[in-house]
Amino acid sequence: MTPQHLKPYDDVLQTIGWTPMIRLNRVTAGIRTPIYAKAEFFNPGGSVKDRIGLAMIEAAEREGRLKPGGVIVEATSGNTGVGLAIAAAVKGYRCIFTMPDKMSQEKSRLLRALGAQVIITPTAVPPDHPDSYLVKGRAIAASLPNAIFADQHYNPVNPDVHYRTTGPEIWRQTEGRITHFICAPGTGGTVTGAGRYLKEKNPKIRVVAGDPVGSIYTEYARTHQKGEGHPYKVEGIGGDKIPSSLDFEVVDEWLYVTDKDAMLMTRRLAKEEGLFVGGSTGVNVVTALDVARRLNDPHALVVTILCDTGEHYLSKVFSDEWMRENQMLDAERVTVATILSGKPEGAPKLVTIAPAATARQALNLMSTYDVSQLPVVEGADCVGSVSEGTLTAKALSDGSILERPVREVMESPYPVVEDSLPLESLTGVLAREAPAALIRHNGKLAGIVTRYDVLHHVAGIR
Repeated sequence: MTPQHLKPYDDVLQTIGWTPMIRLNRVTAGIRTPIYAKAEFFNPGGSVKDRIGLAMIEAAEREGRLKPGGVIVEATSGNTGVGLAIAAAVKGYRCIFTMPDKMSQEKSRLLRALGAQVIITPTAVPPDHPDSYLVKGRAIAASLPNAIFADQHYNPVNPDVHYRTTGPEIWRQTEGRITHFICAPGTGGTVTGAGRYLKEKNPKIRVVAGDPVGSIYTEYARTHQKGEGHPYKVEGIGGDKIPSSLDFEVVDEWLYVTDKDAMLMTRRLAKEEGLFVGGSTGVNVVTALDVARRLNDPHALVVTILCDTGEHYLSKVFSDEWMRENQMLDAERVTVATILSGKPEGAPKLVTIAPAATARQALNLMSTYDVSQLPVVEGADCVGSVSEGTLTAKALSDGSILERPVREVMESPYPVVEDSLPLESLTGVLAREAPAALIRHNGKLAGIVTRYDVLHHVAGIR
């Protein structure tokens, strides 16, 4: 294997680009067409946007629009801001970013950590509204001296840098064997620039764009009419406006992808491929799988983009709570075994007493193990139960009860249920019949679950 990074770099900006290409193996099970993915999270800022961040700054410097001590303003979903902020930190510029409120907290915190000022704007406003992140960003740049608006959506440098770098890298890494390029557009720079280069090298290459449901791009591509979008959860791709960085002529086919499909695929990539990425990559891979499945050709070669790192989305796609709140993760199937496994460490799963033991021994056991009820077990069967409250009340009125065998003072036995029983079924049993139930696993009594155990689980008490 050829060693990488044989020589030191002058600064971190020299590490942008020439990201690795990785074959997908497990999520492609049963698909004959190979799928490779270009891992853009290897860039220093963790995303494909590092390429355009540096390129837009250098273009502004060449044109004389950005001078020493200047300010860079941009409307960003986060990743372009990171790319700009890294380059600005090295070059000595100040950054101000406007960002919609649907974006993850990790992105805004990262931008601030890189020295940028971040202004959060509402997502649910029309694209021409004064509070829209794009409109507000332009207004800020216009109000400041020696400031530029990077303007990734309309800046020709955006697709150009992908034409000069991303496209040639993919061509060389696949040795010209690529047949299909899959890329979900946000600003459109990657799919336009890389797609255009690849088609110039081989006009037979097809470019397919995934698009989140709610974006207006797919419908515009079909009708050339700008429609009304609606909110969606995937970040950084799709849109409610038509950017000039996106050349619709480059794209041969558009495919819609739902938020749920994208997010679940994102989680699969982490668990099955070891690729920790964000939701936009989920759109890319769902689209790539669809194309590869339809091709069913081991001689074809599908390439897509791993857009950014999953570290930017820990509070979203990788949060079970967030996924459930947004109806993208099915409710966990909770069984009796789940409740039993959640009981405190160290405590025995089941404390029982024999029918021949005395009531005093029963009270001592309850005190020792801090339980308020005991199943009376003979052999493999529950034949009765004793509770601290009832036993104490009887002993206070007749002290001789303490020396009598448990079989003479016990109450009804607890119901016995299998550990695979769903929680809702156990809840019904405990509400109607008894304060506790014995749990059976592989034919043997394995534990006890009380009403309080169930209540604590439902209430999230640990």
